[in-house]
Order: sequence, then structure tokens, then C-alpha cells
Amino acid sequence: MHHTPIRVLLAGATGLTGEHLLDRLLAVPAMQQVIAPTRRPLAKHNKLLNPVGELLPLLDDIQNHNDRELEAAFCCLGTTIKQAGSQDAFRQVDYDLPLAVGAAAKAMGARHFLVISALGANSRSKVFYNRVKGEMEEALQAQGWEQLTIVRPSLLLGERREQRLGETLAAPLMRWLPGKWRGIEASVLARALWRLALEEGQGVRFVESDELRRLGRD
Repeated sequence: MHHTPIRVLLAGATGLTGEHLLDRLLAVPAMQQVIAPTRRPLAKHNKLLNPVGELLPLLDDIQNHNDRELEAAFCCLGTTIKQAGSQDAFRQVDYDLPLAVGAAAKAMGARHFLVISALGANSRSKVFYNRVKGEMEEALQAQGWEQLTIVRPSLLLGERREQRLGETLAAPLMRWLPGKWRGIEASVLARALWRLALEEGQGVRFVESDELRRLGRD
């Protein structure tokens, strides 16, 4: 992705990490366009294409009107079972939508897909959350990406629009845990995602919190 100009797709631009990543992408001098579909409008920017509405119809529309290839795509979508309201609703956000974003980005010529999964993701896990994340990882690998980067952060730290009580209570502890278990600031994760996007590579790469923190340093 060293050549210019750069064009990328970002799903989840209103989330904790997505907001930081969007700011970073728009500040890249070589960035020509960031396509960021969202449910509510984002602040206008001359490099931003911001279709507003439900994600699946928007992805179809973006594909149908796409006339130039993407270099890469980022998926920062994610929720909690409590926030989603049910296991089925959670699976839609954390499994169905990332796969749909991946398929759309691939159809638009992207060679590199970067997705936020979770520490402990495992398709054979007895924990529903970890199992869905693991199934999502395997399904994305089956899409046959030239370059697929799966990041597995531990608890994300930062100011959310809506407070998640469990995260608020856990955050002080998560700052002191060792290695990959320690929580990671969303701004640090966003910087790490951009650095990873700049790395030319082949195949699948898994990146956990300790490495993400190193990559995300200023």
C-alpha cells in the first residue's frame, strides 16, 4: 500500500476503535478516499464517502457504483450480547456483517482485509462470544484473501458513547495485567491497524494485544 493514491473501506467508523481509525485514515496525505458506511452521518470531509443507512444494502450499493479498486478494507464492527439483545443479534453483528464486508471488499479489488476479533477467539470454545469470534476468523480465511490480518485485542480502553458496566469495572484491573491480557487503548489499536495495513505480506497473520501495543506506539 505504499503507492498512491490510496482508497479504503472502513466498516464500524462510529465505534470506539473505528472513530480513531477514521481520523487517522483521513489524515494520511496519500489517502484519496475512505468509504465509511454508517447508520448516522459522520462529520463531512473531502476524502470521506459516507453512505448512511443499514450496512448490508449499503454494501450492495457501494459495490454497484464502484469504479476504482480498493487497496484495503478494515472491519471494526463488534458488540456485546447484552447490547445486541440476544445471541442471534450478536452473531449477526460479529459474524454475518464482517463476512459481508469482506465479500464486498474482495469484490471491489481489495487485496488486504484487516479485522478486529478478540483475545480467546476459538471456534471450538464453550464460551459463545469466543466461539463466534473464532468462527468468524475461520470463515474469513475461507474467503481466500491474498493478505488477511486478524487482530485479537484484550479489553478495549477508552471513552465510549454508551458505558458498558462490566468494562468500566474491569478497566482499572486490565491496565495492570501482563502481556497480551492487558487492556489496550482504542487509539493505540487504531494506530496499530494502520501500521499493519502498510505492511505488504501474504496469507493470514494473527496479532495479539502485546504486539498491537508495540505497533501502536507513537
